[in-house]
Amino acid sequence: MAAPLLEVRNLKKYFKTGGRYLHAVDGVSFKLEAGKTLGVVGESGCGKSTLGRAILHLHEPTSGEIYFEGKDISKPSKHLLKEMREEMQFIFQDPYASLDPRMSVSEAIMEPLKIQGKLSKSEQILETRRLMETVGLASRFENAYPHELDGGRRQRIGIARALALKPKFIVCDEPVSALDVSIQAQIINLMLDLQEQQGLAYMFVTHDLSVVKYISDDILVMYLGTMVEKAPANELFANPKHPYTQALLSAIPVPDIHAKKNRIIMQGEITSPIDPKPGCRFMARCPYASAECEQPQTLEEIAPDHFVSCCKCKSL
Repeated sequence: MAAPLLEVRNLKKYFKTGGRYLHAVDGVSFKLEAGKTLGVVGESGCGKSTLGRAILHLHEPTSGEIYFEGKDISKPSKHLLKEMREEMQFIFQDPYASLDPRMSVSEAIMEPLKIQGKLSKSEQILETRRLMETVGLASRFENAYPHELDGGRRQRIGIARALALKPKFIVCDEPVSALDVSIQAQIINLMLDLQEQQGLAYMFVTHDLSVVKYISDDILVMYLGTMVEKAPANELFANPKHPYTQALLSAIPVPDIHAKKNRIIMQGEITSPIDPKPGCRFMARCPYASAECEQPQTLEEIAPDHFVSCCKCKSL
């Protein structure tokens, strides 16, 4: 079996708040192969975006190991970090906030090429036009500014910028959540086409479970910084094991007003992520919780490639 493109081991990111620590990402581990997509889902504040930023060192991890193409990039030097930037890129959630309003479309896309410094001015212009064509931006928008474009075209600029240095791995931080549904479909299909053409690996962060099922090979479910379940996309939707995953999937809208949906309504208070106690962080909201759940939970493989962090899941 080929070595994974990306491997993350026990990654943690804590933020100091006063004299205490907020556990934003707490012990996340996974592997991602080239050309595949890992979907990361969970409620707002569960650590999805922080995980992606920590992997790319936009937030410096507190501890843990990160391997890219077998190379340890857990604590990269400035030189290694610069090399990493060409191989690993980020697509931001808000396309408007991520763009410089003073830069035209062509200037924004050309910026990474300028910083890299490997192409001449004429080559940068040609490459910028090629990137615009690749992501479906008409040449007439070369001199347009972000405020003159709709959300879909702005996000295409963000994708073009991410592709400019020919990366192998891209963190997509809710790249379609700010877009209309029809535009969402266009952007997702564009990303799938680019993945097929260029062999890209994606970490696709989202709270939209319908989208994540469509685009992902595997799905990782997070709750308050921890992994609670990971499985192939079809397996997770067909056989969710963790009570939190079951509750999430039950909330997916059904496009039939006559269909009866068995919604699982979560009760109880959300556990504080600041210096949390050992044990399951979902315990306060779980209908199956017992004294056993107060002990630290470990991720166990209950079926081929299906991992769950729950002492009760085998009996559910």
